[in-house]
Formats: sequence, C-alpha cells, structure tokens
Amino acid sequence: MRILITGSGGMLARYVVAAAERQDHDVTAPTHAELDVCDRDAIDAALAAKRPDAVVNCAAWTDVDGAESHEPEALELNGGAPGLLAAAASARGAQLVHVSSDYVFDGESERPYLESDQAAPRSAYGRTKLAGEHAVLAAGSEHAIVRTAWLFGAGGRNFVTTMLELAGAGREEVSVVTDQVGSPTFAGQLADALVEVAERRVAGIQHIAGAGQCSWNEFAREIFSQAGVHCAVRPVLSSEFPRPAPRPAWSVLASERAEVPRLAPWRGGLAAYLAEVREKASR
Repeated sequence: MRILITGSGGMLARYVVAAAERQDHDVTAPTHAELDVCDRDAIDAALAAKRPDAVVNCAAWTDVDGAESHEPEALELNGGAPGLLAAAASARGAQLVHVSSDYVFDGESERPYLESDQAAPRSAYGRTKLAGEHAVLAAGSEHAIVRTAWLFGAGGRNFVTTMLELAGAGREEVSVVTDQVGSPTFAGQLADALVEVAERRVAGIQHIAGAGQCSWNEFAREIFSQAGVHCAVRPVLSSEFPRPAPRPAWSVLASERAEVPRLAPWRGGLAAYLAEVREKASR
C-alpha cells in the first residue's frame, strides 16, 4: 500500500518510515519544507500527487510547557492540521492514522484509561491534542486516532536518554518523581502498531501504549538496571519540580477494543530500545 507519513524529522516518524518499509509499502515522508500540514492547498496537492492509501500523522507540537504560553500556535499544529489531513484523506478514500496523547485526560483515574473514558485535559498541550481528535472525528470518515503515552526512542529527547546522559556524566544520584504513573512506550514498537492499524484500517479512538505501568522513579531504576549503570534514584514528589504545564498524575492507558494492536510490556520495550542503542554504539 502507499503510505504518506508526516513529521518526518521527528522521532516517531522515523520509526514509522522504517516499519512501513520493512513491510514493503510504498512510503512517502515529506519534510516540513516539502509539506506544511497547516496549509490546506499544500495537503491537497500532496495527496493528489502521491495518492496514498493511508496517511500517518506524526507531525505535532510536542513542547508541553511551551504550549502554555503559545497555545494558539500549538493549536494550529495539534488541532487544525489533523482536521485538514483528515478531510483531504477522506476526499480520496484514504485513512488518516492520527497520533494523540494521554494528556487528553486529567490524570485523576485509579485504573487504566480506556477509549470510552471522558477526556478532560488540564494543560494547553492536552487541550490542543483533544481539539485535533475532535477535528479528525468531524471529518466524517473512518479515521484512526491512536492515543499513546511516555514515548521514548532514538532521534529525539526523551526520558531514557536523559537518564543515561546524567549517569554518563558522572552523576551518582538523580531525583525522580514517584507520584506520576504511566505506560512507557517504545517508539519502535508503536510504529509497527501504527502501520498495522493502517494495513487493517482499524478505525476510531484506540489506546496503544506499552503494557503495564510504573512511576517515573520506577522507570529510571529499571533503565539503570537494564543498562548496567550504577546510579541511585532518589524518590521525590512532583511539587519539588514545578513546571509551567501540569502533568497528569495517572497516564496509564489500556484498550477495551479487541481489534486494537497490543504492545509488549514496557520493560520489553525498554530492552528493545537499549539493544538498539548498543548496536548503534558498536558500529
């Protein structure tokens, strides 16, 4: 099938390109300079030229704290662009696979969030991501909205690389919060699932994240354990690290839909990513 992937300069898009190419799909991954996803005419021209069967939208404003002071700009990319892509895809019989976030929830649950749970974002970033979901649903066709959480992988800043860099710089101890719990997700495994969603045309809202749950503190300890790094992890509360944007205290996602792809437990995703890091370092 023909797949067009937006946001090609980002971490997730790079994995999606690799996953689609492994399945021998015809892949187009335009850069921002080649396709402005906020430009309706540019989108129409790109889809008319490439005639994709599916569009995987990885383009997003990802600066969570920056969105607090730049919400209109974040809304244009996270809220407006998905609607333009969905409408253009619908007009050509293609499916949009749009990536959303756990930040659409308020983080006050005590069980994993399911697709049918009420969204109630607490941050500007979360509001813009929810606006994108509404825009995709309003397009009227059977598009896919994939919510994920705590993404990590090569090619972008993320918690795993930050922890390893701190330990590599000689830090003997790091302070990591215990009162935020989520589902760490390896971008490489999510990418495979996104391609599967496109192949099987699984439509609607779906939760795809690393199975299981942990706090950021537990995640840090597992990173150091699997990497063979000796660095103590001190437990602290979020109140000791105030940020412009509120973080959900609970970001655990699960799916109530049998047809939605499942990912391996988050520890397995971490092991796969660390193996990738070691392989690249040995070249």
